[in-house]
Amino acid sequence: MHVTALSGGVGGARFLRGLTTHLARTSDLADTTLTVIGNTGDDITLFGLRVCPDLDTLLYTLGGGVHEGQGWGRADDTAAVQTELAALGVQPQWFGLGDRDLGTHIARSLWLGQGHTLSEVTARLADRWGLPDGGITLLPMTDTPVETHVVVDEGEGPRAVHFQEWWVRMRAAVPAQRFLVVGMERATAAPGVLDAIRKADVVLLPPSNPVVSVGIILGVPGVRDALRGTQAPVIGVSPLVGGRPLRGHADACLRAIGVETSSAAVAGLYADFLTGWLVDDSLDEVGEAPAGVHVRRRPLLMRDLDSAADLAGAALGLGLELRRR
Repeated sequence: MHVTALSGGVGGARFLRGLTTHLARTSDLADTTLTVIGNTGDDITLFGLRVCPDLDTLLYTLGGGVHEGQGWGRADDTAAVQTELAALGVQPQWFGLGDRDLGTHIARSLWLGQGHTLSEVTARLADRWGLPDGGITLLPMTDTPVETHVVVDEGEGPRAVHFQEWWVRMRAAVPAQRFLVVGMERATAAPGVLDAIRKADVVLLPPSNPVVSVGIILGVPGVRDALRGTQAPVIGVSPLVGGRPLRGHADACLRAIGVETSSAAVAGLYADFLTGWLVDDSLDEVGEAPAGVHVRRRPLLMRDLDSAADLAGAALGLGLELRRR
């Protein structure tokens, strides 16, 4: 069996680590392979280096090297280089890069500079983290450089800032007027992306940001059409628990596109291809899911690896049930 997932960073990575744990614990699913299509709209160039935050979080989490407390970056990392850059007055300092983490960005930037595609570079990094040995293929959504920017107004008129500046430095406290995906007009799906969706047995949408993670992947030409056309059930997991995001600023992103912060409204963003939808059982009012979507209520909080494995197993289980129908 083959499972394909469209994922952002921390929440998606933890869910997918739970999925690989569930698969390893379930004897009749042990041979299942997983393709993860990662968001690259968060990508940014810092200190002359190309940084891919969501791909890196997926690499480190699935490869067993993530900083668990943060959910991103490398475990047991140090910050000697960033400290020295600060002493030299090099900006920006609002985005922290650890010393081990910098090794990833240096290697990526070197290989990209030598003419390798982002897909080729990501495959090399995945090899370093042992993902292929675990039956995991990590693909960027596109090899075309794409960056999400945010139009804000801090009182001096509208201006566009990189998504990372709005997300990290501003903490999304300045309302977003709209999102601009720079480069998407030139983008094509990376090799293997569309086939992974079309040929999957089950497609999963982990609890990632529906606007600036999953939503950006859906903007790559051909991806949404592939989801509409696949024979596989498409199962999504709401990113909201108790009617709000547990981390990040999904509510601020939804407001910017005029969508209410509710699981039903998020499901509506996927209505043209969604088959099944997991929502948190703490919600008093789930709302109406799109017609034809099978809704299951259950705890969505991923407190630890076991609860993440249970959640991922429930999502996959719903997909297999609907596939058999």
